[in-house]
Amino acid sequence: MKPSANVSANGKLRRAVRGFLMVCKGLAAASAVTAGFCQAALASDYHLIEKFKIGGDGGWDYLTYDAPSDRLFITRGDRVQVVNPTSGNLLAEIMDTPGVHGVALANELGKGYTSNGRDNSITVFDLKTLKTLNKVKTVGGENPDFIVYDGVSRRVLALNGKSHNASVIDAANDQLLTTIALTGKPEAAVADGNGRVFVNIEDRDELATIDMRKGVVTGTWSLPGCHEPAGLAIDTGHHRLFVGCHNRALLVVDSGQGRVVATLPIGEGVDANAFDAASGLAFSSQGDGTLSIVKEESADTFSVQQTATTQHGARTMALNPNNHRVYLVSADFEETPATTGQQRPRRVMKPNSFALLVMGSQ
Repeated sequence: MKPSANVSANGKLRRAVRGFLMVCKGLAAASAVTAGFCQAALASDYHLIEKFKIGGDGGWDYLTYDAPSDRLFITRGDRVQVVNPTSGNLLAEIMDTPGVHGVALANELGKGYTSNGRDNSITVFDLKTLKTLNKVKTVGGENPDFIVYDGVSRRVLALNGKSHNASVIDAANDQLLTTIALTGKPEAAVADGNGRVFVNIEDRDELATIDMRKGVVTGTWSLPGCHEPAGLAIDTGHHRLFVGCHNRALLVVDSGQGRVVATLPIGEGVDANAFDAASGLAFSSQGDGTLSIVKEESADTFSVQQTATTQHGARTMALNPNNHRVYLVSADFEETPATTGQQRPRRVMKPNSFALLVMGSQ
């Protein structure tokens, strides 16, 4: 898709700002003053920079950004679309992933993993060729949904929404190692870089901690003020978790003790969160067409910086830590009148309306 005239007219300015931000990243460690100045620059207001038409049939779920290759993986029901987020070009599609929800990347092993909810399997694919290498059955785990890779243990964790457990897969040989029982329905997960993975338990308003080396739950924390935790992100430097809740709240939780540090307002229908360490910004994407942006002033001080407009239905996202842009997807819908037995009108996606939204501050 060709950029709009307004975006093109500001191209030189954007390139200049990107150059400044690259210098900032190199100098931020030099002094606290420089770091503070650069963070302020990175925290400018977010707005829609590009909108690329991707097209194709089917709904969508999670997005995963691969920084080394600058590729975006978008799950689309029975396949994964691989997109260049800079140009909006569709590069390839990974097929035969029925009911796919998420993608996890093991870059050091050159492999990716998809969670296929309809046939209870994990597809293993080559990151260079995007060809399928293997398929692992989540025996005892039904409807694998969110999926995450832990680089410390070199294991993959797939959260099984229907059976309320999690499948652990050895990424070295792609074998199912164990299935971990959970207290309720798992929704999202994040690795802390030290061999632990945190998991939202949606129907119990809890967070579970999993030791990936041992394959066991080591703790469960209640989340007061949070109803149906959905999105999850982490600031590993300050040991803070960002939990997006369906009662329009974002909880900041101490990842060492489970203590709720702060509660902030967000939009309706959160499904994903992200944290940008360079800018100190936490993001929350909602289905009501908003992107909530929270500033981390310190490990214990947080404030809502902005509520940016995206598009209705853009509930999932991925963060590019190199240019600090946020990628979301949505489509245009039309409603058909409710028929006998239906409680509300049926929403139908308009053909070829599926699009990639690029949000940024420059």
